[in-house]
Amino acid sequence: MGHHHHDHSKDMASERLGWAFLLNFCFTIIEFIGGVLTNSTAILADAVHDLGDSLSLGMAWILNKLGRKRANSQFTYGYRRLSLAGAFINAVVLIVGSTWVLLEAIPRLWDPQMPMANGMIALAVLGIAVNGFAAFKLSKGKSLNERIINWHLIEDVLGWVAVLIVGIVLLFVDWPILDPLLSIAFTVFILFNVIRNLHETARLFFQAAPDNGTVEAVTATLKQLPNVVDVHHLHFWSLDGEHHVLTAHLVLDEDIESEQRRYLKEAIDKALLPYQLSHTTIELELPGEVCRDESAHHDHHHDH
Repeated sequence: MGHHHHDHSKDMASERLGWAFLLNFCFTIIEFIGGVLTNSTAILADAVHDLGDSLSLGMAWILNKLGRKRANSQFTYGYRRLSLAGAFINAVVLIVGSTWVLLEAIPRLWDPQMPMANGMIALAVLGIAVNGFAAFKLSKGKSLNERIINWHLIEDVLGWVAVLIVGIVLLFVDWPILDPLLSIAFTVFILFNVIRNLHETARLFFQAAPDNGTVEAVTATLKQLPNVVDVHHLHFWSLDGEHHVLTAHLVLDEDIESEQRRYLKEAIDKALLPYQLSHTTIELELPGEVCRDESAHHDHHHDH
C-alpha cells in the first residue's frame, strides 16, 4: 500500500466529490418530487439548479478519476479536455431545465396558485442541511474543481434560504405570487451564469488563447532573450482553462554553439516559468534556415 501514499490527496478529492455527487443527486430527485407535491415552482427552479450542480459534481468526479490516467498514444494530452465537453452537457441540461421552469412559472404570475408552505419549509430545511453538508465536505478540498463546486454548493444553500423565507412568509400572508417570482429570479440567475460559462467554454473549445495579454507578454519575453531576433508560429491555448499549451519558433541571429544553446534553453525555461505551462515546445531556427511550417505552406502554393 505504501507506494500509493503520495496519491492520497487525489483519492480524497475523488472520495469527497463522489460523496457530494451522490448526496446531491439523490436530493435533487427528492426536490423534483417535492416541487410537484408542494405545487411550488420555486422548488422546481431550485431543483434544476441542483441538478446542474449534481452534474458538475459527477463530471468532476469522473474527471478526477480519468485525470489520473496518464496521456497515451490516442489522447496525447491526457483527458483534461473532457471537462469542456462536461461543461457543454451541463449547460444544455440547465438551459432545458430552466426553460421548463419558466414555462411552469410565468403563467402563474397571472394566476398564482398557493403552494403548500409547510412542505416548502420542510424541503428548504433539508436543502440547507444537504447542501451545507456537501459544501462542508468539499471545503477541505484544495483542487480548483473542488473550490468552484464548493462555491456552487454555497449558492445552493442561499437559494434554499430564499425558499425558506418565502415559505415562512406564505404561512402568515396570502401572497402566492411570491413563489413564481422567486422561481423566475432563480432561473434568470441560472441562465445568466450558463451563458457566461458557455462563452468561456466555447472560447477554450475553439482553442482561443486563455487570456489576451499572455500572448503579447510571452512574445515580448522571448524576444528579449539573448540571440533571439524574432518569434513566430507562436500558439498558445488551453486544455481546460487551467492547463495551458505553448509552441513557438525562435529565430536566432547566429549559429550558436552547444554551450550558448544550453544557456539559451535555461533562459527560455526561466522566462516561461511564471506562466505555469503544462506543455511547451520551442523550435530554434538558425539564420538562413527555412521555417519548416512556412516551407510547407509555400509548397502548397506551387501545386496550384
